[in-house]
Amino acid sequence: MASASRDGRPGRDDRGRGGRKPAGKSGSGKSDSGRAAAGKPAGKGGAARGKAGAKRGAPAPGQGTRKPHRKGSRPSVEKGQARLNNARPARHQVPVVEGDGATYVSDGMRLQKILAAAGVASRRGAEELIAAGRVEVDGEIVVEQGLRIDPNSAIIKVDGARVVIDETKQYLALNKPKGWQSTMSDDYGRPCIGDLVAERVMAGQRLFHVGRLDADTEGLILLTNDGELAHRLMHPSFEVPKTYLATVRGEVGRGLGRRLRDGVELDDGPVSVDSYAQLELHQGESLVRLTLHEGRKHVVRRMMESVGHPVIRLVRTDIGVVHLGTQRPGSLRALDSKEIGALYKAVGM
Repeated sequence: MASASRDGRPGRDDRGRGGRKPAGKSGSGKSDSGRAAAGKPAGKGGAARGKAGAKRGAPAPGQGTRKPHRKGSRPSVEKGQARLNNARPARHQVPVVEGDGATYVSDGMRLQKILAAAGVASRRGAEELIAAGRVEVDGEIVVEQGLRIDPNSAIIKVDGARVVIDETKQYLALNKPKGWQSTMSDDYGRPCIGDLVAERVMAGQRLFHVGRLDADTEGLILLTNDGELAHRLMHPSFEVPKTYLATVRGEVGRGLGRRLRDGVELDDGPVSVDSYAQLELHQGESLVRLTLHEGRKHVVRRMMESVGHPVIRLVRTDIGVVHLGTQRPGSLRALDSKEIGALYKAVGM
């Protein structure tokens, strides 16, 4: 699987798969600069290149050579095959596709970024969908990473459903009630956050949750259709802090804060808090406030249990600069411009 050259065109393996052409060039494909960018010397013409391409054959998804992923690992084809597709079907599912396949442009937008901006998946998730052969551009299945296309003219489909890029961004804060699932739908009929935004979804808004809270945890969760912001907020490398109020069993000792800041060893690695405060002691229970940037499953519950204080009740009150405040359980509110700007700043956007 070859990556695109810097001018937006696919690498050398792609020329053997059907005469794709960069925007602004003729269909003959006789560009010496394009061949040089792909690591091939100038040849005699399209016929020779066609024969060479036929001998090579199309690489299977997940195979071939390409630039390493930005984090040093290849997108997983297996994960891409199993990944949920959040794309909302377009009104016109059978548009007329002109030409002989995808057209790549040097100043275009990378395909995985377009899919993330459309809310289909995170950028990493979009790369997995591409690697699994589930993404189609102008009638052609694309498995290469990093190809640049024009989102305004290209027809992009995932699993046969056309992707629509919604320029109207939504940023919402939800106070998730206890007992509700952090999913947009539930196969078992349990209450989920999708029920709380059903009217918005039916009206055409595409929303997905930023991270999760387990069913027994209540509090702040963000909903948006800004795929890139959501991806960065969830990625541990950006270290966006999250604050929790935890009611735990037992009266916590004075040395607990230092112990949690130094780090506690869990079965999947160490975890530490950024800040800790003891708020109340009452009848064998304690109320503490914890801030950390970890996003592992049940990390607060596991951490407190490991130090001998199992969690009785857990509420997330803050994500970065966004505060839950006095927001009622089950209610939504739109983030203001200062909150949105601060979130963008926190993740380097």
